[in-house]
Amino acid sequence: MQHDWSRLNHLQIGRYAEYFTKMQFVLLGLDVYSAEVDDRGIDFVVRQEPDRYWDVQVKSVRKLNYVFVRKDVFRLRPNLLLALTLFEDGGEPDQYLIPASRWAEPDGLFVDRNYEGKVSKPEYGLNLSRTRLEQLEPFRFERAAANIFGLSDLA
Repeated sequence: MQHDWSRLNHLQIGRYAEYFTKMQFVLLGLDVYSAEVDDRGIDFVVRQEPDRYWDVQVKSVRKLNYVFVRKDVFRLRPNLLLALTLFEDGGEPDQYLIPASRWAEPDGLFVDRNYEGKVSKPEYGLNLSRTRLEQLEPFRFERAAANIFGLSDLA
């Protein structure tokens, strides 16, 4: 029954991803501060040293498809991170940590959609698929965290 992620509803899987991600940051020795209200697209803040902060948006997915963040709450800047948690039944979650700046150069995996003249709001997205998972490897949580936070003992 363990790792049967399909038993969880949308809100439960999202909450699990958020808490799981927070604990990953704590294990790195970073401070984590929760947002009381998620009205700005920020789930929590990570602090390293007194003057280094990152805002973190968490996304969770069970199926390899499209996942997105709205541009009005996810503005590309150096201290904004997307923490993506991928759940597949029978296994531990896979985690990725992606700097927002990565969307500055869209490709087949990272997309920038403006939807001009459409009802949908502009967004940044990820076209997830089995064949594109290899492109996410540089963003595996520990590897990316080592680069972002300068933690050489993780690399």
